[in-house]
Amino acid sequence: MDKHLITGGAPLEGDVRISGAKNSVLPILAGCLLTDESVVIKNVPHLNDVTTMMKLLGQMGANLTVSEGLTIEVEARGLNQPYAPYELVRTMRASILVLGPLVAKYGHATVSLPGGCAIGPRPVDFHVEGLRKMGAEITVEGGYIQAVAKNGLKGANINFDIVSVTGTENLMMAAVLAKGKTIIENAAREPEVQDLGNFLNMLGANIQGHGTSTIVIEGVKSLKGGTYTVLPDRVETGTYLVAAAMTGGRIVAKATRANILTSVLEKLEEAGAHIATGEDWVSLDMRGNRPKAVDIYTSPFPGFPTDMQAQFMALNTVAIGKGILTETVFENRFMHAHELRRMGANIQLNGNTAIIEGVPHLTAAPVMATDLRASASLVLAGLVAKGTTTVDRIYHIDRGYECIEEKLAQLGATIKRVAA
Repeated sequence: MDKHLITGGAPLEGDVRISGAKNSVLPILAGCLLTDESVVIKNVPHLNDVTTMMKLLGQMGANLTVSEGLTIEVEARGLNQPYAPYELVRTMRASILVLGPLVAKYGHATVSLPGGCAIGPRPVDFHVEGLRKMGAEITVEGGYIQAVAKNGLKGANINFDIVSVTGTENLMMAAVLAKGKTIIENAAREPEVQDLGNFLNMLGANIQGHGTSTIVIEGVKSLKGGTYTVLPDRVETGTYLVAAAMTGGRIVAKATRANILTSVLEKLEEAGAHIATGEDWVSLDMRGNRPKAVDIYTSPFPGFPTDMQAQFMALNTVAIGKGILTETVFENRFMHAHELRRMGANIQLNGNTAIIEGVPHLTAAPVMATDLRASASLVLAGLVAKGTTTVDRIYHIDRGYECIEEKLAQLGATIKRVAA
Protein backbone atom coordinates (compact mmCIF):
# COMPACT_ATOMS: atom_id res chain seq x y z
CA MET A 1 0.00 0.00 0.00
CA ASP A 2 1.60 3.25 -1.16
CA LYS A 3 2.25 6.24 1.09
CA HIS A 4 3.09 9.91 0.62
CA LEU A 5 6.12 11.39 2.33
CA ILE A 6 5.84 15.18 2.57
CA THR A 7 8.41 17.59 3.99
CA GLY A 8 6.71 20.90 4.71
CA GLY A 9 7.84 24.48 4.67
CA ALA A 10 8.07 25.52 1.00
CA PRO A 11 5.58 28.03 -0.48
CA LEU A 12 3.94 26.72 -3.65
CA GLU A 13 4.75 28.71 -6.76
CA GLY A 14 4.13 28.19 -10.48
CA ASP A 15 1.49 26.87 -12.87
CA VAL A 16 -0.62 23.72 -12.50
CA ARG A 17 -2.86 22.16 -15.13
CA ILE A 18 -6.28 21.09 -13.86
CA SER A 19 -7.64 17.73 -14.99
CA GLY A 20 -11.15 16.89 -16.19
CA ALA A 21 -13.82 16.54 -13.52
CA LYS A 22 -14.14 13.10 -11.96
CA ASN A 23 -17.73 13.85 -10.94
CA SER A 24 -18.58 14.68 -14.56
CA VAL A 25 -16.79 11.91 -16.41
CA LEU A 26 -18.31 9.09 -14.32
CA PRO A 27 -21.97 9.87 -15.18
CA ILE A 28 -20.95 10.73 -18.74
CA LEU A 29 -19.35 7.30 -19.14
CA ALA A 30 -22.55 5.75 -17.79
CA GLY A 31 -24.53 7.87 -20.26
CA CYS A 32 -22.64 6.25 -23.14
CA LEU A 33 -24.78 3.15 -22.49
CA LEU A 34 -27.79 5.02 -23.91
CA THR A 35 -26.58 4.91 -27.53
CA ASP A 36 -25.38 2.25 -29.94
CA GLU A 37 -23.15 4.72 -31.73
CA SER A 38 -19.55 5.62 -30.95
CA VAL A 39 -18.95 8.32 -28.33
CA VAL A 40 -15.58 10.04 -27.85
CA ILE A 41 -14.94 11.69 -24.48
CA LYS A 42 -12.07 14.14 -24.11
CA ASN A 43 -10.28 15.61 -21.07
CA VAL A 44 -10.72 12.39 -19.10
CA PRO A 45 -8.69 12.28 -15.86
CA HIS A 46 -6.54 9.21 -15.20
CA LEU A 47 -8.07 8.10 -11.91
CA ASN A 48 -8.88 4.83 -10.17
CA ASP A 49 -12.61 5.59 -10.21
CA VAL A 50 -12.52 6.18 -13.98
CA THR A 51 -10.67 2.89 -14.45
CA THR A 52 -13.31 1.12 -12.34
CA MET A 53 -16.16 2.58 -14.42
CA MET A 54 -14.37 1.55 -17.62
CA LYS A 55 -13.95 -2.01 -16.29
CA LEU A 56 -17.64 -2.06 -15.42
CA LEU A 57 -18.72 -0.97 -18.92
CA GLY A 58 -16.28 -3.40 -20.52
CA GLN A 59 -17.53 -6.29 -18.42
CA MET A 60 -21.05 -5.51 -19.65
CA GLY A 61 -19.91 -5.87 -23.25
CA ALA A 62 -19.12 -2.29 -24.26
CA ASN A 63 -15.99 -1.67 -26.34
CA LEU A 64 -13.62 0.98 -24.98
CA THR A 65 -10.53 2.44 -26.61
CA VAL A 66 -8.15 4.68 -24.69
CA SER A 67 -6.08 7.09 -26.77
CA GLU A 68 -3.25 9.45 -25.93
CA GLY A 69 -4.37 12.88 -24.87
CA LEU A 70 -6.84 11.81 -22.18
CA THR A 71 -9.45 10.53 -24.63
CA ILE A 72 -11.77 7.50 -24.38
CA GLU A 73 -13.96 6.09 -27.16
CA VAL A 74 -16.97 4.06 -26.03
CA GLU A 75 -19.21 1.90 -28.19
CA ALA A 76 -21.99 0.10 -26.31
CA ARG A 77 -23.62 -1.51 -29.35
CA GLY A 78 -22.43 -4.97 -28.32
CA LEU A 79 -23.52 -4.69 -24.70
CA ASN A 80 -24.98 -8.04 -23.65
CA GLN A 81 -24.68 -8.10 -19.87
CA PRO A 82 -26.73 -5.39 -18.11
CA TYR A 83 -25.27 -6.47 -14.79
CA ALA A 84 -23.05 -4.55 -12.35
CA PRO A 85 -21.41 -6.97 -9.91
CA TYR A 86 -20.50 -6.30 -6.30
CA GLU A 87 -16.81 -6.88 -6.99
CA LEU A 88 -16.63 -3.64 -9.00
CA VAL A 89 -19.46 -1.60 -7.51
CA ARG A 90 -18.28 -2.04 -3.91
CA THR A 91 -15.34 0.32 -4.44
CA MET A 92 -17.28 3.22 -5.97
CA ARG A 93 -20.67 4.68 -5.16
CA ALA A 94 -20.93 6.26 -8.61
CA SER A 95 -21.46 2.77 -10.08
CA ILE A 96 -25.16 3.19 -9.27
CA LEU A 97 -25.25 5.60 -12.24
CA VAL A 98 -25.46 2.70 -14.71
CA LEU A 99 -28.88 1.73 -13.34
CA GLY A 100 -30.95 4.40 -15.11
CA PRO A 101 -29.30 4.06 -18.53
CA LEU A 102 -29.51 0.24 -18.48
CA VAL A 103 -33.22 0.14 -17.62
CA ALA A 104 -33.98 2.87 -20.17
CA LYS A 105 -32.05 1.25 -23.01
CA TYR A 106 -32.40 -2.49 -22.35
CA GLY A 107 -35.52 -2.73 -20.20
CA HIS A 108 -33.80 -4.50 -17.31
CA ALA A 109 -30.74 -4.30 -15.07
CA THR A 110 -29.17 -5.92 -12.03
CA VAL A 111 -26.90 -3.56 -10.11
CA SER A 112 -25.17 -4.17 -6.79
CA LEU A 113 -25.80 -1.73 -3.99
CA PRO A 114 -22.81 0.63 -4.09
CA GLY A 115 -19.82 1.11 -1.80
CA GLY A 116 -17.20 3.88 -1.68
CA CYS A 117 -16.08 6.40 0.92
CA ALA A 118 -17.23 5.87 4.50
CA ILE A 119 -18.67 9.35 4.99
CA GLY A 120 -22.21 8.47 5.98
CA PRO A 121 -25.20 7.01 4.15
CA ARG A 122 -26.04 8.13 0.63
CA PRO A 123 -29.27 6.16 0.10
CA VAL A 124 -30.36 4.78 -3.26
CA ASP A 125 -34.02 5.36 -2.36
CA PHE A 126 -34.20 8.40 -4.66
CA HIS A 127 -33.02 6.33 -7.63
CA VAL A 128 -35.34 3.42 -6.90
CA GLU A 129 -38.49 5.44 -6.21
CA GLY A 130 -37.92 7.63 -9.25
CA LEU A 131 -37.59 4.61 -11.55
CA ARG A 132 -40.72 3.09 -10.02
CA LYS A 133 -42.63 6.28 -10.86
CA MET A 134 -41.39 5.83 -14.42
CA GLY A 135 -42.89 2.34 -14.58
CA ALA A 136 -40.04 0.06 -13.55
CA GLU A 137 -40.64 -2.91 -11.28
CA ILE A 138 -37.84 -3.01 -8.74
CA THR A 139 -36.80 -5.42 -6.01
CA VAL A 140 -33.86 -5.02 -3.66
CA GLU A 141 -32.56 -8.28 -2.26
CA GLY A 142 -29.29 -10.04 -1.64
CA GLY A 143 -27.42 -6.76 -1.94
CA TYR A 144 -28.64 -6.15 -5.51
CA ILE A 145 -31.15 -3.85 -7.19
CA GLN A 146 -33.13 -5.71 -9.86
CA ALA A 147 -35.13 -3.48 -12.17
CA VAL A 148 -37.43 -4.45 -15.06
CA ALA A 149 -39.42 -2.22 -17.42
CA LYS A 150 -40.97 -4.68 -19.90
CA ASN A 151 -42.79 -1.98 -21.84
CA GLY A 152 -40.12 0.66 -21.44
CA LEU A 153 -40.05 3.63 -19.09
CA LYS A 154 -42.61 6.42 -19.22
CA GLY A 155 -42.37 10.05 -18.26
CA ALA A 156 -43.24 11.05 -14.70
CA ASN A 157 -43.20 13.94 -12.24
CA ILE A 158 -40.45 13.41 -9.67
CA ASN A 159 -39.89 15.63 -6.63
CA PHE A 160 -36.84 14.99 -4.47
CA ASP A 161 -37.30 15.49 -0.73
CA ILE A 162 -33.56 16.14 -0.47
CA VAL A 163 -31.27 17.36 -3.25
CA SER A 164 -29.38 14.36 -4.68
CA VAL A 165 -26.70 14.75 -7.33
CA THR A 166 -26.48 11.10 -8.39
CA GLY A 167 -30.25 10.73 -8.05
CA THR A 168 -30.77 13.66 -10.41
CA GLU A 169 -28.21 12.29 -12.87
CA ASN A 170 -29.55 8.74 -12.84
CA LEU A 171 -33.16 9.74 -13.43
CA MET A 172 -32.21 12.34 -16.01
CA MET A 173 -30.45 9.61 -18.02
CA ALA A 174 -33.38 7.21 -17.56
CA ALA A 175 -35.85 9.86 -18.75
CA VAL A 176 -33.94 10.57 -21.96
CA LEU A 177 -35.36 7.42 -23.63
CA ALA A 178 -38.65 7.29 -21.70
CA LYS A 179 -41.99 7.82 -23.45
CA GLY A 180 -43.30 11.30 -22.78
CA LYS A 181 -42.21 14.10 -20.48
CA THR A 182 -40.35 13.81 -17.18
CA ILE A 183 -40.11 16.71 -14.75
CA ILE A 184 -37.56 16.54 -11.91
CA GLU A 185 -38.25 19.05 -9.12
CA ASN A 186 -35.72 20.03 -6.45
CA ALA A 187 -33.05 18.75 -8.81
CA ALA A 188 -29.35 19.12 -8.14
CA ARG A 189 -27.83 22.20 -9.81
CA GLU A 190 -24.14 21.26 -9.67
CA PRO A 191 -21.93 22.07 -12.69
CA GLU A 192 -21.39 18.33 -13.17
CA VAL A 193 -25.17 17.85 -13.57
CA GLN A 194 -25.13 20.64 -16.15
CA ASP A 195 -22.22 18.94 -17.90
CA LEU A 196 -24.11 15.64 -18.11
CA GLY A 197 -27.16 17.43 -19.52
CA ASN A 198 -25.02 19.17 -22.15
CA PHE A 199 -23.45 15.82 -23.08
CA LEU A 200 -26.80 14.07 -23.45
CA ASN A 201 -28.21 16.94 -25.52
CA MET A 202 -25.17 16.65 -27.77
CA LEU A 203 -26.20 13.02 -28.36
CA GLY A 204 -29.71 14.13 -29.32
CA ALA A 205 -31.57 14.22 -26.00
CA ASN A 206 -34.14 16.91 -25.26
CA ILE A 207 -33.27 18.25 -21.80
CA GLN A 208 -34.08 21.73 -20.54
CA GLY A 209 -33.42 23.41 -17.21
CA HIS A 210 -30.32 21.44 -16.21
CA GLY A 211 -28.47 23.73 -13.86
CA THR A 212 -31.75 24.85 -12.26
CA SER A 213 -33.93 23.17 -9.65
CA THR A 214 -36.46 22.06 -12.29
CA ILE A 215 -35.32 19.83 -15.14
CA VAL A 216 -37.67 18.93 -17.99
CA ILE A 217 -36.87 15.97 -20.25
CA GLU A 218 -38.85 15.06 -23.36
CA GLY A 219 -38.08 11.45 -24.18
CA VAL A 220 -36.65 10.60 -27.59
CA LYS A 221 -36.55 7.25 -29.44
CA SER A 222 -32.79 6.98 -29.71
CA LEU A 223 -29.51 8.83 -29.27
CA LYS A 224 -26.61 9.25 -31.69
CA GLY A 225 -22.85 9.44 -31.19
CA GLY A 226 -20.52 12.37 -30.92
CA THR A 227 -17.48 13.92 -29.28
CA TYR A 228 -17.59 15.74 -25.94
CA THR A 229 -15.04 17.48 -23.71
CA VAL A 230 -15.49 17.09 -19.95
CA LEU A 231 -15.45 20.28 -17.88
CA PRO A 232 -12.53 21.02 -15.50
CA ASP A 233 -12.50 19.62 -11.99
CA ARG A 234 -13.58 22.40 -9.64
CA VAL A 235 -12.58 20.44 -6.53
CA GLU A 236 -9.07 19.79 -7.81
CA THR A 237 -8.82 23.48 -8.72
CA GLY A 238 -9.92 24.50 -5.24
CA THR A 239 -7.55 22.04 -3.57
CA TYR A 240 -4.45 23.47 -5.28
CA LEU A 241 -5.57 27.03 -4.58
CA VAL A 242 -6.01 26.20 -0.89
CA ALA A 243 -2.58 24.55 -0.86
CA ALA A 244 -1.04 27.75 -2.21
CA ALA A 245 -2.96 29.86 0.32
CA MET A 246 -1.80 27.70 3.24
CA THR A 247 1.85 27.90 2.20
CA GLY A 248 1.82 31.64 1.50
CA GLY A 249 2.47 30.93 -2.15
CA ARG A 250 1.48 32.10 -5.61
CA ILE A 251 0.09 29.81 -8.32
CA VAL A 252 -1.91 29.86 -11.53
CA ALA A 253 -4.42 27.05 -12.05
CA LYS A 254 -4.75 26.53 -15.81
CA ALA A 255 -7.37 24.75 -17.96
CA THR A 256 -10.08 25.55 -15.42
CA ARG A 257 -13.07 27.87 -15.01
CA ALA A 258 -13.66 30.41 -12.27
CA ASN A 259 -17.45 30.39 -12.66
CA ILE A 260 -17.77 26.85 -11.31
CA LEU A 261 -16.13 27.61 -7.95
CA THR A 262 -17.38 31.07 -7.05
CA SER A 263 -18.09 30.23 -3.39
CA VAL A 264 -14.59 28.78 -2.94
CA LEU A 265 -12.90 31.83 -4.46
CA GLU A 266 -14.94 34.11 -2.22
CA LYS A 267 -13.72 32.23 0.87
CA LEU A 268 -10.13 32.34 -0.33
CA GLU A 269 -10.37 36.11 -0.76
CA GLU A 270 -11.84 36.31 2.74
CA ALA A 271 -8.78 34.37 3.92
CA GLY A 272 -6.54 37.09 2.48
CA ALA A 273 -5.74 35.69 -0.97
CA HIS A 274 -5.45 37.94 -4.00
CA ILE A 275 -7.46 36.24 -6.76
CA ALA A 276 -7.45 36.99 -10.48
CA THR A 277 -9.33 35.08 -13.18
CA GLY A 278 -9.40 34.65 -16.94
CA GLU A 279 -11.38 32.58 -19.42
CA ASP A 280 -9.51 29.37 -18.56
CA TRP A 281 -7.35 30.19 -15.53
CA VAL A 282 -7.42 31.29 -11.89
CA SER A 283 -4.45 32.78 -10.04
CA LEU A 284 -3.91 33.11 -6.31
CA ASP A 285 -1.23 35.15 -4.56
CA MET A 286 -0.84 35.21 -0.78
CA ARG A 287 2.18 37.54 -0.99
CA GLY A 288 3.88 35.48 1.69
CA ASN A 289 1.16 36.09 4.27
CA ARG A 290 -0.46 33.62 6.62
CA PRO A 291 -4.16 33.05 5.83
CA LYS A 292 -6.98 34.36 8.02
CA ALA A 293 -9.52 31.93 9.45
CA VAL A 294 -12.85 31.61 7.64
CA ASP A 295 -16.25 30.17 8.54
CA ILE A 296 -17.66 27.49 6.22
CA TYR A 297 -21.23 26.22 5.86
CA THR A 298 -21.57 23.46 3.29
CA SER A 299 -24.67 23.18 1.12
CA PRO A 300 -25.67 22.02 -2.37
CA PHE A 301 -24.57 24.13 -5.33
CA PRO A 302 -24.39 27.11 -5.61
CA GLY A 303 -23.49 26.93 -1.92
CA PHE A 304 -20.10 25.95 -0.55
CA PRO A 305 -19.23 22.40 -1.72
CA THR A 306 -18.91 19.65 0.86
CA ASP A 307 -16.01 18.28 -1.20
CA MET A 308 -13.94 21.37 -0.20
CA GLN A 309 -14.74 21.27 3.51
CA ALA A 310 -11.76 19.13 4.53
CA GLN A 311 -9.29 21.32 2.63
CA PHE A 312 -10.57 24.47 4.35
CA MET A 313 -10.37 22.74 7.71
CA ALA A 314 -6.68 22.19 6.95
CA LEU A 315 -6.32 25.86 6.01
CA ASN A 316 -7.97 26.97 9.25
CA THR A 317 -5.56 24.89 11.32
CA VAL A 318 -2.72 27.29 10.42
CA ALA A 319 -4.78 30.45 9.93
CA ILE A 320 -4.92 33.54 12.09
CA GLY A 321 -7.99 33.40 14.32
CA LYS A 322 -10.86 30.97 14.79
CA GLY A 323 -12.92 29.34 12.04
CA ILE A 324 -16.20 27.44 12.37
CA LEU A 325 -17.06 24.71 9.86
CA THR A 326 -20.60 23.36 9.63
CA GLU A 327 -21.17 20.24 7.52
CA THR A 328 -24.80 19.85 6.38
CA VAL A 329 -24.49 17.53 3.37
CA PHE A 330 -22.87 14.33 4.70
CA GLU A 331 -22.70 13.09 8.25
CA ASN A 332 -19.52 11.49 9.57
CA ARG A 333 -17.36 13.73 7.39
CA PHE A 334 -15.01 15.04 10.07
CA MET A 335 -12.80 11.95 10.34
CA HIS A 336 -9.82 13.94 9.09
CA ALA A 337 -10.08 16.18 12.17
CA HIS A 338 -8.68 13.43 14.40
CA GLU A 339 -5.69 12.97 12.09
CA LEU A 340 -5.07 16.73 11.89
CA ARG A 341 -5.01 16.81 15.69
CA ARG A 342 -2.11 14.35 15.58
CA MET A 343 -0.20 17.09 13.76
CA GLY A 344 -0.94 19.67 16.45
CA ALA A 345 -4.18 21.17 15.10
CA ASN A 346 -6.55 22.75 17.64
CA ILE A 347 -9.95 21.37 16.60
CA GLN A 348 -13.08 20.91 18.69
CA LEU A 349 -15.96 18.82 17.34
CA ASN A 350 -19.59 19.26 18.27
CA GLY A 351 -21.93 17.20 16.11
CA ASN A 352 -21.79 18.54 12.57
CA THR A 353 -19.72 21.58 13.61
CA ALA A 354 -15.96 21.91 13.93
CA ILE A 355 -14.31 24.85 15.68
CA ILE A 356 -10.69 25.39 14.64
CA GLU A 357 -8.30 27.74 16.40
CA GLY A 358 -5.34 28.38 14.13
CA VAL A 359 -1.80 27.62 15.33
CA PRO A 360 1.45 29.09 13.93
CA HIS A 361 2.52 25.76 12.48
CA LEU A 362 1.74 22.04 12.43
CA THR A 363 4.20 19.28 13.28
CA ALA A 364 4.83 16.28 11.07
CA ALA A 365 3.28 12.97 12.16
CA PRO A 366 2.19 9.68 10.62
CA VAL A 367 -1.47 10.04 9.56
CA MET A 368 -4.00 7.89 7.74
CA ALA A 369 -6.48 8.87 5.04
CA THR A 370 -10.08 7.85 5.67
CA ASP A 371 -11.78 9.08 2.50
CA LEU A 372 -10.98 10.95 -0.70
CA ARG A 373 -11.22 14.58 0.44
CA ALA A 374 -9.87 13.78 3.91
CA SER A 375 -6.74 12.45 2.25
CA ALA A 376 -6.33 15.76 0.40
CA SER A 377 -6.56 17.70 3.66
CA LEU A 378 -3.77 15.60 5.17
CA VAL A 379 -1.52 16.20 2.18
CA LEU A 380 -2.16 19.95 2.49
CA ALA A 381 -1.37 19.81 6.19
CA GLY A 382 1.90 18.04 5.39
CA LEU A 383 2.89 20.92 3.12
CA VAL A 384 2.95 23.32 6.09
CA ALA A 385 4.10 20.97 8.85
CA LYS A 386 7.58 21.02 10.36
CA GLY A 387 9.34 17.78 9.51
CA THR A 388 8.30 14.92 7.23
CA THR A 389 4.69 13.73 7.32
CA THR A 390 3.71 10.21 6.26
CA VAL A 391 0.21 9.88 4.77
CA ASP A 392 -0.96 6.27 4.64
CA ARG A 393 -3.79 4.67 2.62
CA ILE A 394 -3.40 7.10 -0.26
CA TYR A 395 -5.43 4.85 -2.55
CA HIS A 396 -8.23 7.17 -1.43
CA ILE A 397 -6.53 10.18 -3.02
CA ASP A 398 -5.88 8.23 -6.23
CA ARG A 399 -9.65 8.00 -6.67
CA GLY A 400 -9.97 11.74 -7.23
CA TYR A 401 -6.60 13.44 -7.88
CA GLU A 402 -4.56 12.78 -11.00
CA CYS A 403 -0.79 12.70 -10.36
CA ILE A 404 -1.06 14.82 -7.22
CA GLU A 405 2.54 14.28 -6.13
CA GLU A 406 3.88 15.24 -9.58
CA LYS A 407 1.74 18.37 -9.73
CA LEU A 408 2.69 19.49 -6.22
CA ALA A 409 6.37 18.77 -6.88
CA GLN A 410 6.20 20.99 -9.98
CA LEU A 411 4.95 23.76 -7.70
CA GLY A 412 7.93 23.34 -5.37
CA ALA A 413 6.60 20.90 -2.77
CA THR A 414 8.83 18.16 -1.36
CA ILE A 415 6.60 15.12 -1.79
CA LYS A 416 7.13 11.60 -3.02
CA ARG A 417 5.20 8.36 -3.25
CA VAL A 418 6.76 5.30 -1.66
CA ALA A 419 5.64 1.67 -1.54
CA ALA A 420 4.80 0.42 1.93
